[in-house]
Amino acid sequence: MAEPMYRQIADDLRGKIESGDIAPGAQLPTEIGLMDEYKASRNTIRDAIKLLTTRGLVEARAGQGTFVVEKITPFVTTLTGELGANVNESQVYVAEVVAGGRAPTASEVRVEIQLASGVVADALRLEPGAQLISRHQQRYIDNIPWSLQTTFYPMSLIERGAAKLIQATDIHPGTVAYLGEACGIKQVGYRDSIAVRTPDENEMSFFKLPADGRVLVFEIFRVGYSQDGERFRLTITVYPTDRNRFLIKVGEVPARDGADS
Repeated sequence: MAEPMYRQIADDLRGKIESGDIAPGAQLPTEIGLMDEYKASRNTIRDAIKLLTTRGLVEARAGQGTFVVEKITPFVTTLTGELGANVNESQVYVAEVVAGGRAPTASEVRVEIQLASGVVADALRLEPGAQLISRHQQRYIDNIPWSLQTTFYPMSLIERGAAKLIQATDIHPGTVAYLGEACGIKQVGYRDSIAVRTPDENEMSFFKLPADGRVLVFEIFRVGYSQDGERFRLTITVYPTDRNRFLIKVGEVPARDGADS
């Protein structure tokens, strides 16, 4: 039995996309153009486009048309680190990106004073309504939006001498190391919690994600612990699932090779 007409059209268009005849980012012909090309009804063309959309090959942009999805080469982020080390995780991330032959950049730091509530208050063991500091950055790889990162710190750290936390500038050689110098806080470990969810409107806009929700986001909650068992920071990083993978190493393992990327 012959395949339905819409599947035949979808398969033909898929072949053109995968061969490069229709380039990544290119706009498909209009419905009328496709109707004329394939001698098919409007509903048949729409069913074919819907199938391509479900397969993640094309996306509709309101008021513009239907475009071929530009495939993004995923980046592998190593989540595990040296327990007890005052590592600058941002520097580790940048080094990984550079080692992969890619270019990392980030926005200016945005600093806010907020009131603790919900998951942030719980993670830092703060009373609801307690003041805290948030430091937020947008991160890019090869000028493509790659992740959103916000770190929350108890306001008590300012009182203990960490005045740079409320300055809208990068802290060198890293916030964890700075807190060791300013407050005597030594990070002895951290705990990650990973969730997968649909992106909100701001995330869809920043990452340029399709509005149909087929691309989800990872949300990683990292709580840092001091030598006294104090929860002194919560870092929440949002990564789109279409351009990110994670590497977790346990024990003695060989250096990364092609199989890890």
